[in-house]
Formats: sequence, structure tokens, C-alpha cells
Amino acid sequence: MSRIRSATFQAKVMSAAEAAAFVKPGDNIGVSGFTGAGYPKHLPGAIAERIKEAQARGDEFPIGLMTGASTAPELDGVLAETGAVKFRTPYQSDPVMRTAINRGTCDYVDLHLSHTATQIEQGFHGPVDVAIVEVTAIKEDGTLVPSSSVGNNPIYMDAAKKVILEVNSWQSEDLEGMHDIFYGGKRPPNNVPIPITAAGDRIGQTTLRVDPDRVVAVIETDDADRNTPFKPLDEDSKAIAGHFIDFLKNEVKQGRMPADLLPLQSGVGNIANAVLFGLLESDLTGLTSYTEVIQDGMVDLIDAGKIRVASATAFSLSPEYANKMNDNAARYRDSIVLRPQGISNNPEVIRRLGVVSCNGLIEADIYGNVNSTHIMGSKMQNGIGGSGDFTRNAYISCFVTPSVAKNGDISCIVPMVSHHDHTEHDVQVIITEQGLADLRHLGPRQRARVVIEKCAHPDYKDALLDYLERAEKTANSLHTPHDLREALSWHVRMLETGTMKA
Repeated sequence: MSRIRSATFQAKVMSAAEAAAFVKPGDNIGVSGFTGAGYPKHLPGAIAERIKEAQARGDEFPIGLMTGASTAPELDGVLAETGAVKFRTPYQSDPVMRTAINRGTCDYVDLHLSHTATQIEQGFHGPVDVAIVEVTAIKEDGTLVPSSSVGNNPIYMDAAKKVILEVNSWQSEDLEGMHDIFYGGKRPPNNVPIPITAAGDRIGQTTLRVDPDRVVAVIETDDADRNTPFKPLDEDSKAIAGHFIDFLKNEVKQGRMPADLLPLQSGVGNIANAVLFGLLESDLTGLTSYTEVIQDGMVDLIDAGKIRVASATAFSLSPEYANKMNDNAARYRDSIVLRPQGISNNPEVIRRLGVVSCNGLIEADIYGNVNSTHIMGSKMQNGIGGSGDFTRNAYISCFVTPSVAKNGDISCIVPMVSHHDHTEHDVQVIITEQGLADLRHLGPRQRARVVIEKCAHPDYKDALLDYLERAEKTANSLHTPHDLREALSWHVRMLETGTMKA
């Protein structure tokens, strides 16, 4: 049976090559996709071919690209390869796109994910000329069943002059009913509270709306998401998870959390996923999650009955777990809610629910400042993603990382971070395989000693302490003592010699 059940939309079915003709040079394109889930699979490649044909004629074909978050080589990669993407926001992880950004040929605006929809609606980044959105099905009444991510899809379709839909039959039809699409927001000064008081609250509708008159093309596909396997758990990951779980249990013991904790947020990646597997092996139960992605570990926690409900905006699953979700989506509908990222990452809701956040980092400094985006100060890695949304507004904000990288040549605990994403005012807990630094109620110099003692690798601990003690003697103030001549010397040494070790 066709996934396109509306005669109005059935009449607009065409090939990707035909649909690509609706994209013009200079267009800003709003595209579905979040952490490699729910992105259009065929049209980006057809647009890339159209761009290449124009370039072969000597014509320029610049475009702007806006998504939910990261996508896949079939989208970010093929478009970045053309050199035509001149603007990109809000988050990416594709190596070809990253190269273009760091080469300076693509201007990248790294946004908090919760801010994106409002900024696009208000026109901060120019008009949305074309929206390209993957859906699971088109219903008889013309409403759309979302696929494996929601992201910014509602705002792109509402704002776009032209809309192109990819109806992907690989996505399970049983996803229908899992989504909660809230259209109740208004522009300032007339905005209204978001009526979520528990992680599993449903406040919207299960389908996406679209003006059929602005839908210019519909493409049928049957392609899997970019489902990337997670790395096997290693001893460092298990140690980090153990420290985090011990911390949560102590918060319960101290009366600062109930026995079933507060809603948990888990960032994207192998370390964050390892923390979820650590929770699976713990005796904690009855948990909830208010986060941005559903990863493998979250699915296992639901299967084990340890998580009652998980709210997010997208899946980020391995191939095995993506197939598991497709096969059992009807069962998971009772436990998973997928929302627009302006709701899943909304600071108001995060603060109200008392979310406990847990995100990864590139480096932290001895005073608790965190860099989660830039390598050696200048080179963009992926972007801030949702970590800023959750960190600043969490009840307790945690960061997890191995203490070293590059086979020990880089210390992830440094005298001063080479780029600031999260300041010491927002970072409360730092965890490495070495231990856990609880920075609450500590002044800067107290923080520094705790971070060095609990989190630094033994190869770097003495050098960090030596830096701090010398800074205390030479700095112009003892509140946050730094030797500005040496504060970034570890990064300089890494760039010049290939190691931070003296």
C-alpha cells in the first residue's frame, strides 16, 4: 500500500532529479535530519548534480544549508563536496563539511539547538526558500507522519516558500503516534509557557502540518538512516559510568533527588552511551529521561523496565538497534516521545523538570571552563549541539571525558581551555576515568585543586599543579590565578611538537 494516501500529494510525485529543479542558486534550504536520523536521502544528491552541471558551464550555484543537527554523507557530504555550501547552521559532523568550514569556504554559525527555530522564524538567517523534509507517510487528510527525527521540521515547513517531501518507506509505519508536535508557541512578546511538567507529557499532535499549495514535489524513497555503530565499552568508559552512577546515588542519599532520580539528559557519542549502559547494570529503576536523542543504551534501559519514559527529538542508533526500533516501534510508542528540538531542548522545560545533564567535551580547564567545539582553539569539530541548552539550565550539569587523548599526547584537563563554550558558572561536575570532581560550592582555586586531583591523568597531574602554584605567585589577582604567558603554552607545544608533554 502506498505511503502517500492523499490524491493531492500523489499528483506531485516525481523523481529526485525533477524535484531538484525547484532549487535555485542563492537559495537557503531548510532540511530535515538530526544525528543521522530522518534526513532526505535522494534529493541532496540530485541537487549536487545540478550544482555540478552549473559549475561545468561556468555558473556559480551558492546555497545556504540549515538542518536540525548533523545529517549524513548523502546530504552534508555530497553538497559540501561541490563547494557550493556558503552557509551552514546549526550543527554538523560530516568530515567534508568540517573541512570546508575550517578551510574558510563555508561560513558556519554554531547555534544552540533550542534557539534555531526562533531565529529562523524571525528571519535572522534570511528566508527559507526551500524546505526538504523526510516523512514516514502522508495521510488522507494531508497531514504528515514524521520519521525518525523531528528537529526543526515544523518551522522549516511553515517558513518555506516551497516544500519538497521525501516519503521513506524504510521508516516504520508504527512510528505514527510516537511524535508530539507542539504548535502553540507565539513570537515575543506574546509567547506562552510550554505546558510540560513531566518528561512524558504530550501537549501537541502526532502529525506535522504543511500547506499543500507550497508542496511542489514528493519523492518516494526506501533508504536506511545513517546508523553508526557505537564503539565497544572499554575500561575507561566503564569507570566514567561508575563514577557518575555513584554520584547520582549519593545525591539520593543526601536527599537532593528522589530514589527514581530526576529526568536524565545524555549527550551524543560513545562515552555518553557508555553511561547509559552503566545505568543498565545499576540498581536504579523507575527513571525518566528528557534529552535530545535516543541512543542504544536508552533502548536497553526501556527494555529492562528501568526507564519509564524518554523524551527526545531524534534517534541516534546503531544499525542493529535501528532495525530493532523499526520492528518494535508500536511497543516503544508508550515509552518514547519525539518532539521538535525547540521543545526537547527548551531551557524553560529543562529548568522546570530539574534535568540532570551529562555531556561530552574536548577539554576542560582547572577552573571548570569547558570547550566542546574547537580543536586547539581554532579548528571546528562539530558544534555546540544541545550541550549549552542543557548545561546552563540543568539542575545538575555534568561533563564526561577520558583524561587524555591521542595516545596520551593530549591532556583533556588543561591550564586554560583554548575556546570557551561552557563557563565555570555553568559546569558543576567533571568526570574522567580517574575520578569525579564536584565543583559545587567551591571557589576557583578550590576548584582547580579538586579538578587536578580527581580528574587529571597521572602523566599531567604534577605539571598542572606546578602551573597553578606558579600562577598563584605571579598573577595579578588570587581569585582566578593565571600566568597569561603560559596559560595556552600546552596547546602551543602540541601544535609545534605533537604532544602536550614537556
